[in-house]
Amino acid sequence: MMGSALAFPARENGHEVRLVGTHLDREIIDNAIKTKRHLKFDRDFPVGVEFFQIEQLEEALDSSDLVISGVSSFGVEWFGEYVMPKICDGTSVLTVTKGLQDMSDGRLLTYPEIWQSKIDSVGKKLKLLAVGGPCTSYELVAHDQTEVCFCGKDHSALETARRLMQTDYYHISLSADVAGIESAVALKNAYALAVALTVGINQRQFGEDSPQHYNSQAAAFYQAVREMSGLLKLQGAYSTDNLAVGVGDLYVTVYGGRTRLVGILLGRGLSVSEAKKRLNGVTLESLVVIERVGRAIKTRAKRGEAKEEDYPLLMHVYDILTSCISVNIPWDSFRFNNK
Repeated sequence: MMGSALAFPARENGHEVRLVGTHLDREIIDNAIKTKRHLKFDRDFPVGVEFFQIEQLEEALDSSDLVISGVSSFGVEWFGEYVMPKICDGTSVLTVTKGLQDMSDGRLLTYPEIWQSKIDSVGKKLKLLAVGGPCTSYELVAHDQTEVCFCGKDHSALETARRLMQTDYYHISLSADVAGIESAVALKNAYALAVALTVGINQRQFGEDSPQHYNSQAAAFYQAVREMSGLLKLQGAYSTDNLAVGVGDLYVTVYGGRTRLVGILLGRGLSVSEAKKRLNGVTLESLVVIERVGRAIKTRAKRGEAKEEDYPLLMHVYDILTSCISVNIPWDSFRFNNK
């Protein structure tokens, strides 16, 4: 959906835009060809956007200046192995995919790092960029005022991407701190689910139609920010702006989407398997990042490089997912005593 949403500012800026579906997106592309609309958007694509099935990928990539990857985290390996080799050397590739991959030594790699390793191993030369920040696809399509950050190591490529994509409603900052920005926006998925647990807990206690309770949401939110700050330091992030980008993304994710829904369902008392069944196959990237980051913290804690007790909210959600424990947010562990 985000890959499709970015067709709007790109085309509105007067660029030729070719939207390609993966092998899982045939219905979306067929519908777009017939109706000029994404199945889940309530607005037509701008006039002139072209639509292609995956078999037409090479035709769509021909002479492209910028390739935007909108795959989910489950498609990262596929995109690196199937699509990247077909992109011409020197082309900029901007990914909207948010996530981290844990390694056996406890390191957490961003997806641009994973892709860079892949293309380096085969001698491919692409300029890898990524986008993070508080942006939902349907509100971007509605032209709501949106602030995001493009990150990458090639500043000239970043400037060009911003020139291609920025509009009067889509505002773009630039950063060289790829690890910081990408880690922050990946972590927000984990912590948005954690905050949403409080909504489900209150619905379980007072009824699903009861008024919202904001004290508990805010308490979990502030603890999430504290833990995200610590994890970004662990990741070697060096810009203070990355936390702000991540917190903005956390805010918008807490208030909508599938991550919020699964958190609410778990808070109501459903098991992970029951929540997944209720969501009927919806992609749940938050569950992936929670398990990967939780494993990484445990691995690094064994070597004395981190402390599990510094991340009580994340580790509680990790235990909910991996050990099937009941939701029981450890409120007292959030206290601090600065002197």
